[in-house]
Amino acid sequence: MHAENDPVVISARRTPIGTRGRALALLRVEELAAPVIRAALEDAAAVHGAPVTVADVVLGNCMGPGGNPGRIAALAAGLGHEVPGATVDRQCGSGLAAVLDAAAAIRTGDRRMRVAGGVESASTAPVRSVGGVPYDRAPFAPAGFSDPGMLRAAEDLAARDGISRARQDAHAARSHARARAARDAGRFEAELVPLAGLWHDDAIGGAERLLPRLPALFPGGTLTAGTSTRIGDGAAALVLAPAGAGPGLAIRASAVVGCDPAYPGIGAAAAIQAALESAGVVLADIAALEIVEAFAAQSLAVLDRIGLAGDDPRLSADGGALALGHPWGASGAIAVVRLFSRLVRAGAPAGTRGIAAASIGGGMGIAAVLEVVR
Repeated sequence: MHAENDPVVISARRTPIGTRGRALALLRVEELAAPVIRAALEDAAAVHGAPVTVADVVLGNCMGPGGNPGRIAALAAGLGHEVPGATVDRQCGSGLAAVLDAAAAIRTGDRRMRVAGGVESASTAPVRSVGGVPYDRAPFAPAGFSDPGMLRAAEDLAARDGISRARQDAHAARSHARARAARDAGRFEAELVPLAGLWHDDAIGGAERLLPRLPALFPGGTLTAGTSTRIGDGAAALVLAPAGAGPGLAIRASAVVGCDPAYPGIGAAAAIQAALESAGVVLADIAALEIVEAFAAQSLAVLDRIGLAGDDPRLSADGGALALGHPWGASGAIAVVRLFSRLVRAGAPAGTRGIAAASIGGGMGIAAVLEVVR
């Protein structure tokens, strides 16, 4: 499906992902987001051949300090008082949801460009409390619904689907090996905006050697610390423009779906299937997929449902969140940045398609089909 008013991502940047408590731990959300916003706008100006006038800044964020990080980041980036900002919370899908919200405004006929993305500083997330009693996270579902912690939900899903420890270890090892190879080959360089002395995602390493020795997180279970992503700090920003503004990734279709809150990890599967149907294509037509890897078990459950092998070379070819880290509100936008590098920066021909997707706490999924335009 080709639509003349499909918005196009014409630039895409991100910070390196710093594991919570490490290199980026002292940076507030706007200090993470502002540099990537500026870098994405500089790239867009080079593509467009003129400075970019920004209509809005829309950022995903889950656990930040409030106060509308999208607006705060826009001001911190120096965009001027006249540029508004908004913040989207769809938990782990927030960054991608922000991109789709910005795209919707362009689709309605407003031809001004927009910045969209996500930011999360897990290290500076405030301690929340009810009646003076601190809690780790707000409920994802109301009373009467299942609302497991994400570790428990992934363990339950692995048990329900019969996803073995060996499969999970192999999936995580593959993610790390691909990420290390990409880092060593310089495939991340063009998308990264170094911050606080951090030049690369700090979770990339030789973790696959340790995987078989890690203990299970639950008695008799299959999840380990190595098959669960590391929580991270980071940000991503993309510039969206109307069709014809330059080469990039056109947003052809998208979907947001709900699923059983007891098994939130499967949400991406139904969202991918719905987005493919909306775009009028099938999985065989897709050249690259970036599906946020919160847990190896969750990722494998999604892949099993859409009929994709875990070692498919199209899937997170440079490693996924298991290797790179998972800054909740930014990860969905980082998935689009990765697609931009794998397809647009790498010179894929016009018409090449990719998918970005995430499963979401509380029982949801989000996905988008994007297509290279030249």
